[in-house]
Amino acid sequence: MLDFYCERCGPGLWAEPLNATSNVAFLVAALAAWRLARRLRSMTPGVLVLIGLATAVGIGSALFHTFATPWANVADLAPILAFQLAFLWLYLRRGVGLHAGMSAALIAVYAAICVGMLAVPPYFNGSILYAPTLLALAGLACYHLRTGQTGRWTLAAAVGVFCGSLTFRSIDKWICPSFPYGTHFVWHLLNGVLLYLAMRTIILKVHAEAS
Repeated sequence: MLDFYCERCGPGLWAEPLNATSNVAFLVAALAAWRLARRLRSMTPGVLVLIGLATAVGIGSALFHTFATPWANVADLAPILAFQLAFLWLYLRRGVGLHAGMSAALIAVYAAICVGMLAVPPYFNGSILYAPTLLALAGLACYHLRTGQTGRWTLAAAVGVFCGSLTFRSIDKWICPSFPYGTHFVWHLLNGVLLYLAMRTIILKVHAEAS
């Protein structure tokens, strides 16, 4: 059994009730993105991939916070990385306008950095793992603002939400003595918002291109 978070105090499937059930936020985000894409008639294959991966993030995280085994940890982390790579590909191609070769090269470098972060000591309760993600998202948000794209503040809002979610993830163990449920479940709730904002950015871009 892997015990990374405050809420888990035993080996049972229901030892992390808040951490497990809060993953519904990712399913709500996927549904909201689906409805937005349908309404704007922007349901491209790329958008469908993002929606599917957001759903997989929720399922994978729920598996980890119930089974808490190594295989469930992979089921948790793999969809998160896959969503990041898919979003980055779509944004570089549609938002920045890079050709496929350059986009693939940048994504390969980013993926290598993310995998390499697994070897870094788990500072801030392991939240250091997401440092490259925060930096990349902040860079894209600045570009999105400066180029005045549709929904220009969407990625900036995503950066703010991500900073908040990382804070709650980081203090989970520290707050444990005074709040035994911890704060990891807030990481899930805010990241549901984060994933929706990321998907909304791509959906609005697709809609703008079609208009």
